[in-house]
Amino acid sequence: MNILIVDDETLACARLQRFIENAQLGQVIAQAHNGVEAIQKVEQLQPDVVLLDIQMPVMDGLEAARHLAQLDTPPAIIFCTAYDEYAIEAFNVQAVGYLLKPVRQEELKDAFLRLEKINKAQASSLNKQACRSHISAKTHTGLELIAVENIQLFRAEQKYIAVIHQSGEVLIDEPLKDLEEEFIDKFIRVHRNSLVRKAAIQGLEKCDDGSFALRLNGVEESVAVSRRHLAEVRKCLKSL
Repeated sequence: MNILIVDDETLACARLQRFIENAQLGQVIAQAHNGVEAIQKVEQLQPDVVLLDIQMPVMDGLEAARHLAQLDTPPAIIFCTAYDEYAIEAFNVQAVGYLLKPVRQEELKDAFLRLEKINKAQASSLNKQACRSHISAKTHTGLELIAVENIQLFRAEQKYIAVIHQSGEVLIDEPLKDLEEEFIDKFIRVHRNSLVRKAAIQGLEKCDDGSFALRLNGVEESVAVSRRHLAEVRKCLKSL
């Protein structure tokens, strides 16, 4: 059984690796020190199990688990953390285990006995947790992570959502309504098919046909504003 250890504390990683070797639970194939590194290493190495800390820089463990759940063959997750307040969220996503630091070897062995693959139902539960710092998209190169702070526009295109960001564009399969609810503090609905980042708005312009559109930083084409959302857009502009 191949295992990835994810913790921003090197001593914690070393402790877990020692327990795994002593109890012959499997082979530690790599370590990572934040959620983004964890996702990258899971894609590269495809471990069976991830021992995942929760509070880490860049991306925490709960968000990393949400992204990992989108993989076709996600690894089993065992949370290892110093904080007990995340236990309910961990159980909501049906994690194999939730171990409090300092982790004991017997507890780790018990958790390995309950290994299960995280599934799509768990991914749905994960998506109901705190708002993400990154959006993940399946591309020809694998799972691509886009920082939410770099996204200017979500635009519905038939069955998918186009995510327009500072470095390009990707497609994701998520309802626009769910994105609106999750990122309501940072994005505003301007049309039935568009959410724009408030901080990216340059200005509102009136078109020759009497309609309105927004100019956005880093986006060449203006984004149409429907009459239904015009008043809310104007209110938002006044607060910026």
